Amino acid sequence: MALAYKDISRALEQTPLFEHKTWRISGEAWPLDEVQIDVLSRVGGYCIEFMQALERLYTRSWQGKKILRNREQYAPWVASYLDRGKPDALVRHARSEALRGTGPIVIRPDLLITDSGFALTEMDSVPGGIGLTAFLNRLYGGASANVCGGDGMMDAFYEALAALRPSIQNPLIAILVSDESETYRPEMDYLAAALREKGRRVYATHTADLMPLGDSFCIDVDGSPEEVDVVYRFWELYDQVNVPVMDALMQAAEEGRIVVSSPMKPFQEEKLNLALLHHHLLADYWKENLSRDALRWLQAHVPHSWIMDPAPLPPGAVLDAPKIAGRAMHDWRQLADASQKERELIIKISGFDENAWGARGVLLGSDASREEWQKGVEEAMELSGRVLHIVQDYRKPKRLEHPVYRDVTGEAYAMQGRVRLCPYYFVKDGKATLSGILSTFCPADKKIIHGMRDAALVPCRAL
Repeated sequence: MALAYKDISRALEQTPLFEHKTWRISGEAWPLDEVQIDVLSRVGGYCIEFMQALERLYTRSWQGKKILRNREQYAPWVASYLDRGKPDALVRHARSEALRGTGPIVIRPDLLITDSGFALTEMDSVPGGIGLTAFLNRLYGGASANVCGGDGMMDAFYEALAALRPSIQNPLIAILVSDESETYRPEMDYLAAALREKGRRVYATHTADLMPLGDSFCIDVDGSPEEVDVVYRFWELYDQVNVPVMDALMQAAEEGRIVVSSPMKPFQEEKLNLALLHHHLLADYWKENLSRDALRWLQAHVPHSWIMDPAPLPPGAVLDAPKIAGRAMHDWRQLADASQKERELIIKISGFDENAWGARGVLLGSDASREEWQKGVEEAMELSGRVLHIVQDYRKPKRLEHPVYRDVTGEAYAMQGRVRLCPYYFVKDGKATLSGILSTFCPADKKIIHGMRDAALVPCRAL
């Protein structure tokens, strides 16, 4: 049974979840069939495998070790790519022995529903939407209406964080939000408050409110400083210059005095990681380091992606890149001459930049003018010394229909649109558990799907 427009509107007014953000309202959760739910239940495990294999690849790369067991193959260029533009102190921290093997406690891939199934276009380890999806799961009827049900998502979030300090009963968890991420502060406040109602010591606060005190870090709790056991990092690492205690926090994490999750490893937050999955020089590495099921699924469902590296090539050499006019390119600037038909490609800034999240720093070639496309290619080349871009095959989302309410009048109608699913996997003891799915349903004329004002945001339910 659909939720009424006035009930949803009232609930959102009482619990604002994004600062200055609005979206379309639908009375029904997004329906998923058995096949889709089965795939989604497995994708988290594939993502974990990929992240673990990526860390091994990065480590062997910077250590100068061979990447294959029985062959003398090295890949120093991988670490060179992943460390480009990063501060030396942050690179050193990411490589520290104390952080070896640590990864994010939440992984959220972006999955488009296409005519040929899912397309995994990004893999986020510091995602927004956790509090929002938890709220929507409650609002749309709990376990009977949602794939993951009721409070399961917020409980899984807490349990994954608490498991990082197993010797401490009911650890103090601080969700630290930076100025850059302030839009998401209301949903983190909601999540923390909901967990405190369950007796959990979880608080959302600003990064500047974390106070060093001797060998520990404290936040203000009801007027008194209390020691923090776990920091949930809700800021992108490029924003580290605006986190006052960044240096002290890195040192404390290395010394085991505090746990920071996701760990401050910038190589885990680059979009070019997915391009490495398709790199021809790494084909044997992935075959050796991923299970057969994970390798097959990821290679089939991650659109082919290439790293836009403008390093000059010797005469006669060509790029591993899309072809232009049926010919291989020898310089990435040739991509600017692609026809509109050949521009079924997306250029994305990879990471460690203020434009590397949301829909910023993303250019769809077939939806851009020739001048816009040429400018996008040139900007990617100009910025390459500091931050790399990738170009990715565009997989068009399938045209679908879902009931949506008209603004103001609250009249329901069948909207034509395209959908992106964001499943949230929480990682505990090395296993990823599907704990919530947020659906973003955009009007059919929108080529790039994100949380825009015209989109409807709803949880998911099983058919």
